[in-house]
Amino acid sequence: MNRVACVTGADRGLGLHLVGSLLEKKYTVFAGQYMKDSKALEELKAQYPGSLRLIPLDIGRTGSVKEAARSIAGSTGHLDLIINNAGIIHRADDATVLVDMDDEAMAQLYNVNTLGALRVSNALMGLLLQGRQRLIVNISSEAGSIGRNKRINMYGYCMSKAALNMQSSLMHNHLRVMGGQVMVFHPGWLQSYMHGEKNMEAPVPPEDAAEKIMAIIQNHKRYLADEPAYIDLDGNLWPW
Repeated sequence: MNRVACVTGADRGLGLHLVGSLLEKKYTVFAGQYMKDSKALEELKAQYPGSLRLIPLDIGRTGSVKEAARSIAGSTGHLDLIINNAGIIHRADDATVLVDMDDEAMAQLYNVNTLGALRVSNALMGLLLQGRQRLIVNISSEAGSIGRNKRINMYGYCMSKAALNMQSSLMHNHLRVMGGQVMVFHPGWLQSYMHGEKNMEAPVPPEDAAEKIMAIIQNHKRYLADEPAYIDLDGNLWPW
């Protein structure tokens, strides 16, 4: 049976390179496309015309997720892998508790970073359970770790990632009795576009992170345990 994956936030950065890596490994990939025009995805589509499907997807909107799920279900009878990569940060979230906080910005972070991943996994669960791998990968952050937290700001982002980690635990408890698994990654400080422009101050190129994540995914059963694996790019366990 052909391996099939869905990746959210596939337009650029880590998501784009994860899609490319999956295609190289002979997966059929449904790439969640947030931006209407993505030259990089179109170039991949031209390179892998039979294996890459571009799916319009805004994980912050329930209607968009359901429409994407219907489109995917119309093209395949199963999914082996869901990678919830899409996420956002917000400049207003830099505030500490000593100043006024932007609760609307924090709600937006929670809606995308936490509920967005849940919407996608929920909408695609029927297809995932028809696959062999039955693996969900949630791209989280060190910001979601309570045990190693040293921050005094970014309340919305940190709380949204901690909530994503709890979501992962709940889903893993359910999936593992059905032969499935959830993995949670801290991908490092990435050269990402989360501020709109590529952050070149960050030390980790997205292509390097994608390569390491895919290497771990290929051996995902090694990390199967009662709780989901919360790990960094080197496979080191992180405290919840």
